[in-house]
Amino acid sequence: MKKITAAITGVQGYVPDNVLTNKDLEKMIDTTDEWIVSRTGIHERRMLGDGNPTSDIGVAAVNKLLAKKGISPEEIDLVICATVTPDHPFPATANIISDKTGMKNAWSFDVNAACSGFIYALTTGSQFIETGKYKKVIVIGADKMSSIIDYEDRATCVIFGDGGGAVLLEPNEEGYGIVDSVLKSDGEGRKYLVQPAGGSKLPASHKTVDERLHYVYQEGKAVFKFAVTNMADVSAEIMERNNLTAETVDWLVPHQANLRIIDATANRMGLPKEKVMINIQKYGNTTAGTLPLCLWDWEKKLKKGDNIVLSAFGGGFTWGAIYLRWAYNS
Repeated sequence: MKKITAAITGVQGYVPDNVLTNKDLEKMIDTTDEWIVSRTGIHERRMLGDGNPTSDIGVAAVNKLLAKKGISPEEIDLVICATVTPDHPFPATANIISDKTGMKNAWSFDVNAACSGFIYALTTGSQFIETGKYKKVIVIGADKMSSIIDYEDRATCVIFGDGGGAVLLEPNEEGYGIVDSVLKSDGEGRKYLVQPAGGSKLPASHKTVDERLHYVYQEGKAVFKFAVTNMADVSAEIMERNNLTAETVDWLVPHQANLRIIDATANRMGLPKEKVMINIQKYGNTTAGTLPLCLWDWEKKLKKGDNIVLSAFGGGFTWGAIYLRWAYNS
């Protein structure tokens, strides 16, 4: 009996129409377009708007994915949504997306691993395919970061945007799909990147709102140092574990946090820029949404058998990498 692997057989992204440019931010805070671009590589980001939750991003991506694949929503067995901006503390945003899209036969849950969320969720979803238990699993990465960003805080508001995407996982017996993954975490990093209030430690109160504790807090220098080292290390590790070289890796799909972090990861892997997916300039950092958005933007360029490395680093700290062989020609 041939080994079953979990292959991505379809991908779809979604970003809101509303664009927030660096020029717009110049009118809101003490910054300049040149300052933002030189430090992050970001020119603009998308905003979902008030009254529209994260589930709307997932619903838009899933509906288009199902239509593209010609699949009924009732055929889906499992839905996993990676997000740090759920519609509510409970129920899971994956539950809500499943309801809104008619995926009535799927059970569903969320994964909270910040910017590494999609890698965590994709690895988790692949296990249910590899065991032979399920045939169709949808993995979503989506975040409405504008809902937890302080637009008076220059350290964070220039970085983040709203958006996300979804992929379909199906069984493959030809050796395509997810080959290997390396996942890591270190809870000590929580002091450098955290949303302080809103959980059981600091429930919402007049005081937490007044002190602006429901927004993302980030110590940029510390996070940058950890991200550069660990995202590059885990990418190099997965190459070594699978005897991959700069010549045999076709694409790096890096988390879009900062252009300098992406460059450092690619350099550690020995990859030229032509093999690196970069769309941070137009979407910013959409947290769990960055990797599926990259795959969506590049889908037409991907070829069956391409060796692809996905790599991410996020709050927690969390970080990880996946090696997969692309399963179809677009």
